[in-house]
Amino acid sequence: MNDVLTLILGGGRGNRLFPLTRMRSKPAVPIGGKYRLIDIPISNCLHAGLKRIFVLTQFNSASLNRHIAQTYRLDLFSEGFVEVLAAEQTPDNADWFQGTADAVRQAARHFTGYDAEYYLILAGDHLYRMDFCELVDAHIESRADITIAAQPVNPADATQMGIFRFDASGQINGFEEKPDAGRLAEMKSSAPAGPAFGGLTPDKPFVASMGIYVFSRDTLLDTLQRPGVDFGKEIIPAALGALNVHAYLYRGYWADVGTIAAFYDANIQLTHRGAPFNFFHPHRPIYTHPRFLPSIRTYNCAIDAAIVAEGCYLDECRISESVVGIRTHVGTGAAITRSVLLGADFYEEEEPGRDGVALGIGRDVVLDRVIVDKNARIADGVRLVNDDHLTTGEGDGWCIRDGIIVVPKGAIVRRGT
Repeated sequence: MNDVLTLILGGGRGNRLFPLTRMRSKPAVPIGGKYRLIDIPISNCLHAGLKRIFVLTQFNSASLNRHIAQTYRLDLFSEGFVEVLAAEQTPDNADWFQGTADAVRQAARHFTGYDAEYYLILAGDHLYRMDFCELVDAHIESRADITIAAQPVNPADATQMGIFRFDASGQINGFEEKPDAGRLAEMKSSAPAGPAFGGLTPDKPFVASMGIYVFSRDTLLDTLQRPGVDFGKEIIPAALGALNVHAYLYRGYWADVGTIAAFYDANIQLTHRGAPFNFFHPHRPIYTHPRFLPSIRTYNCAIDAAIVAEGCYLDECRISESVVGIRTHVGTGAAITRSVLLGADFYEEEEPGRDGVALGIGRDVVLDRVIVDKNARIADGVRLVNDDHLTTGEGDGWCIRDGIIVVPKGAIVRRGT
């Protein structure tokens, strides 16, 4: 694994995750009460012994850069590092990153000088726990030029992902990004039988790209000399037939949390018994910034199927099927169900707070299917419930996206809402 250099893509504008990305990049979005999405790929890398990591950033990157700098300070007596490569204008190129491949192309001037036989390219907004040692070993054993981590998916998910076709040897010979329902009938997986593709089932007949790539050094550098700004849409399809492209079938949990609905579902799923992914693991924990917060304080509360992060103060409230983030204050009589509270960056010392509304969740507030971003203020008596099942909507201090009410970062929801 000392021959591998890792590149983590910080993502674009994150429009599908707006307003959570209004003031931060996608990998900086909090998840699971105390973590950020970027902690997932970095933790997976560290567990695999991959300690040379570049994170390529561009949009709203200040909080992401700060989190990486404060969290991942590796051993001074090793060659390991987690370093940010921000988009920059140069004499050779005055444009910002135009896509995933273009981001790697523009960053190449900074990482090609490092000794590496293989490049592992990851996204910064996925939720999974993978052993990258197995992925790199599979790449070497198959003598592939490019190896793509892939997963069996059902027809509904297949229309939102890149789908592969295979030849008899298991090499990828076809790829289509987000095929419509009419194309799916023609794209039923031709993956050969055998242990390598034993994860395919009748309900999951398609093999989809996870956006995780291993490139041999010369292959990546040669590929970046050719036209194309995106790996999934241009670089990979162009490589088929010309290069040895293999799939590594991953059978564990993986989720792209790039939309409000997907982000909400991934968080709520963490609260369920037997969840396919959780942050409790005896050997492969997810790392994050150590904050040295006090333990949770609760008074006469009813809490069920919930994750409550450290530093919270809960007073005579009811919480179920919800994630409660760091430093959250929930007032007396509040009822929170099926909601995701991202917490706060600070404690408020003085009452009654900004514009007369204290930081956190006020008294007698009712929340159902709500995402409350950091540092939000919800006044006493507020009721946020989507009774009319709207898919979109706007209001003072709140909006609706994918049928889920979202309170943006730092917003104020006033009395009577």
